[in-house]
Amino acid sequence: MSKIAGDAFNVSLLKRVFQYVRPYRKIFILSIVLTVLLALIAPARPYLIQHTLDNYIMTGHYNGLLTMTILMLVLLVLQAGIQFSHTLLTNTLGQSAIRDLRINVFNHITKLRLKYFDNTPIGQLITRTVSDLETIAEIFSEGLIVIIGDILMVIVIIGVMVYRDWALTLVVLLPMPLLIIATSIFQKAIKSAFQEIRTEVSNLNTYLQEHISGVSIIQYFAREEQEYKKFVKINARYRDANIRSNWYYSIFFPVVEIISAMSLGLLVWYGSRSILAKPLAVTPGTIAEFILYINMLFRPIRELADKFNTLQMGMVGAERVFKVLDTDEITANKGSFVPERMHGAISFDKVWFAYNEDNYVLRDISFQVPAGKTIALVGATGAGKSSTINILNRFYEIQKGEIKIDGVKIQEYELNHLRSNIATVLQDVFLFSDTIFNNITLNNPDISMGEVVDAARKVGAHDFIMRLPGGYQYNVMERGATLSAGQAQLISFIRALVYNPSILVLDEATSSVDTETEMLIQRAIENLMQGRTSIVIAHRLSTIQKADKILVLDKGEIMEMGTHQELLKLNGYYKRLYDLQFNSIGVEK
Repeated sequence: MSKIAGDAFNVSLLKRVFQYVRPYRKIFILSIVLTVLLALIAPARPYLIQHTLDNYIMTGHYNGLLTMTILMLVLLVLQAGIQFSHTLLTNTLGQSAIRDLRINVFNHITKLRLKYFDNTPIGQLITRTVSDLETIAEIFSEGLIVIIGDILMVIVIIGVMVYRDWALTLVVLLPMPLLIIATSIFQKAIKSAFQEIRTEVSNLNTYLQEHISGVSIIQYFAREEQEYKKFVKINARYRDANIRSNWYYSIFFPVVEIISAMSLGLLVWYGSRSILAKPLAVTPGTIAEFILYINMLFRPIRELADKFNTLQMGMVGAERVFKVLDTDEITANKGSFVPERMHGAISFDKVWFAYNEDNYVLRDISFQVPAGKTIALVGATGAGKSSTINILNRFYEIQKGEIKIDGVKIQEYELNHLRSNIATVLQDVFLFSDTIFNNITLNNPDISMGEVVDAARKVGAHDFIMRLPGGYQYNVMERGATLSAGQAQLISFIRALVYNPSILVLDEATSSVDTETEMLIQRAIENLMQGRTSIVIAHRLSTIQKADKILVLDKGEIMEMGTHQELLKLNGYYKRLYDLQFNSIGVEK
């Protein structure tokens, strides 16, 4: 674990955390004021009890006893009110700051390059956004402010004890070095246990997210028992980490109670000798007062070790969260070019691209697509078809060459403007757990219901949508679970159309639909491609025969380029793919 994990008061990290407190500085200042008040009020009750016992109970002064009882009751109500306000404010402060931080984290994550998600488990990011952020909230509700209050209370109580009777205070504090040693040992042990717990929580979340999302694959291949056994092991490690932390607590708290009892025993021994002495060196009221002081002194000392670890775990959580925020794998958006209209002429000039350095998946790719024309990308799996689309959208940055749209480098376009003019329909349709309307518009207020209905009619999907309960307000559930593959594909197609893109990308867009639905989409495609630059990726060569240009890719290189008829005449790579596909399914050429 890094230096941050080992240093609960890492100043630079605390500064970053407290940046999110600035909007709530009034709440923070009021919390500190209440913390100081609680520390100052704490010794008052034992003193009043001593005064009552020695001056009114021992002397039989009833009126004075009644007055002191009322005074202590008022003090108790006041202290309870301050404690309530303190707890409410510190929790409000923590949750408000964490709300803002969580918004920043989510906003940052959505802007990260896809390359980051290629190497980072989604469950780990969920842990950062939920569990780790909650540990940061505890810096305020159970950590730093509470620690300051406890330390201040200890100082005030010891100061009052010394003022009241320095000799008796010295006797009471004799076991204190033992408590300091025990606390130090506990703090180190529990820190290690908490770090292990945070690691296992992350592992558990990652495993659950992946395997619940992929539960259909588990069931298809009858892997339930094997995955169950793996989960049992991961869950057992999490359980063992928690048991270890509880074991340290089960040792530490009894040790503190023993040391506290030692202080109490020394108090009783010394106080009894003093009471029996003539004249009285210590009064019975003072003994009762110091008994209360011992309880008040050992409670915050006992909890300080736990609070320090709460703070430390908050700092560990902060380190992990800020590590995500500090990730610079965001698509550099230095471009500012926002043309009134993008025509869609595409140019690739000697483009080289690799997901990992030097392991190129696209090699020296050059082609042009005039505005309004259609190009088809053909090739086996891994040929580089989808990678071509990814770099056009700037999901990844190319290593060499230039990509231009309308003669302007794509890096010069404002990123949102660039992507909003490139609509993509993917083979693997993703629908959110929301209404059909919101899945189409993606909550864009600029898109009206009329535009959505118009696009749905052009695609041929309006009728099936209106047959669903609620029509466009029908909730498709997570990943569109209540729709067929063809219906989900149609909705994703409408989603692309309502944004009125200059460039339309169809990435295996009809591969998951039935023949009837494919016919609907094909009819819509023929109309909607008019006036738009279109890039079509398809395994089924029958879907791209009318393309203005076909690009044949193999292992990241352009093997052939031309129209369908031109490529057939070459009697090369495309012709072999064509013969293999059409002969294997018995379709006439």
